[in-house]
Amino acid sequence: MSLPFPTLTASEAAALVRHGDTVAFGGFTPAGSPKDIPTAIAVRATAEHTAGRPFQIGVITGASTGASLDGALAKADAISFRTPYQSDPDLRRAINANRVRFFDLHLSQLSHHVRIGSLGPINWTILEAADITSDGRVVLTSGVGAAPTFARCGQRILIEINRRHPASLCGIHDIYEPIDPPNRCEIPLYTVSDRIGQPWLQLDPAKIAGIVYTDREDEVGAFAEPDAVTTKIGENVANFLAAELAAGRIPADFLPLQSGVGDIANAVLGALGAHPDIPPFAMYSEVLQDATLALLRQGKLKFASGCSFTLSPPALKALYAELPALRNRLVLRPQEISNNPEIVRRLGIISVNTAIEADLQGNINSTHLFGKSMMNGIGGSGDFTRNAYLSIFTCPSLQKGGKISTLVPQVTHADHSEHSVQVIVTEHGVADLRRLDPRQRATVIIEKCAHPDFRADLHHYLALCNDGHEPFNFEHAFAFHRRFQQTGDMRGAFTA
Repeated sequence: MSLPFPTLTASEAAALVRHGDTVAFGGFTPAGSPKDIPTAIAVRATAEHTAGRPFQIGVITGASTGASLDGALAKADAISFRTPYQSDPDLRRAINANRVRFFDLHLSQLSHHVRIGSLGPINWTILEAADITSDGRVVLTSGVGAAPTFARCGQRILIEINRRHPASLCGIHDIYEPIDPPNRCEIPLYTVSDRIGQPWLQLDPAKIAGIVYTDREDEVGAFAEPDAVTTKIGENVANFLAAELAAGRIPADFLPLQSGVGDIANAVLGALGAHPDIPPFAMYSEVLQDATLALLRQGKLKFASGCSFTLSPPALKALYAELPALRNRLVLRPQEISNNPEIVRRLGIISVNTAIEADLQGNINSTHLFGKSMMNGIGGSGDFTRNAYLSIFTCPSLQKGGKISTLVPQVTHADHSEHSVQVIVTEHGVADLRRLDPRQRATVIIEKCAHPDFRADLHHYLALCNDGHEPFNFEHAFAFHRRFQQTGDMRGAFTA
């Protein structure tokens, strides 16, 4: 079928973007992120810089992207500002060197900020699609992100039609945008499997400046096989939830699960799937990873709602081959819906996220190393943690070959306060912080979660906190971090 939109090369599309423009890219993680056009923008930026002319753009995305977007633009020094979440090593270095202005946002709040204009005008929206009709109906690919809001608020739109994704994806997506205050009513989603929107994204055809045809796989890296540590963390989470189920603190038919991204998250899902006392359950999450697909096949996962298929390329290819059998048990939503605090609270989500470090008060640092170096961003962990039926944070007890303890006297950057964190899990055990006062919490965290190499030092610090409600000591709160900066090893902060 002939389309009324210009067909462009990636370079021709990139030539339409001007220095100083703000560009919003669709997708969520590398899943569904455009690839050829941002790479061509990076090439153009390099040429402009070589000619002695400035060229940078503001970059807004749903979440992290792939190397052909964040990575290519960062290497080309083509980004003036970036929000809300990233994971590319080149971009991370640019952010921490203050070459890119980065500001973090809860992912559920991004679309709101775009709609009210607090991020400035969106000059271009660039989307990846599996199909498009002449009247502007777009079938998105493996990630939705904030595409509906980007498309509505963007002044002009460019589309990459990626042939790696079949047009038969139509029906997987549930595209819904809430009405803004003061006229907003509740979002009418009452079970994980409810569909409340359209299976396509409706664009204004007059805003479509061109289409670029591509054939590129998503740049999602393969997940590591569970090792002894991640396996044990997964087992500890599964055993804890099974005990909560047996105690009647979780309903007999279980509750929907949210799980973060990464190797620990995959291990947790695998352990839940293998546990004989965990019944088949549903997921209401951001990312659907490789373990999600395995659980669907096993029948342990009844339904999976997410914002993207963040699957390794072989797993995504397998999903598309099995799409006829699985499509009625899957849905992809905009992040404003997948991460919506009202829905999280209403459905009773069990949230499982990963920490960089946790302290003896139960505060969680999930974004910054040693208080100043941005890792990735807060992502959606805050959306779920603060509103969860049960909030769990996981981490290995050690990093850097045992030189760093992830359980510390005081976190150097607090993303989630002790008031939102109910359970901390490492490979050594589970610290259930409910019903405990601050000193009890500190003791349980040390005994249940800390590595034995660090327990004496943590107890030593706790003994120094001899007054006040919270176990806190101004002089020694960052003794572990100071020790590492001085010696390259946190061990012996108090007992050397």
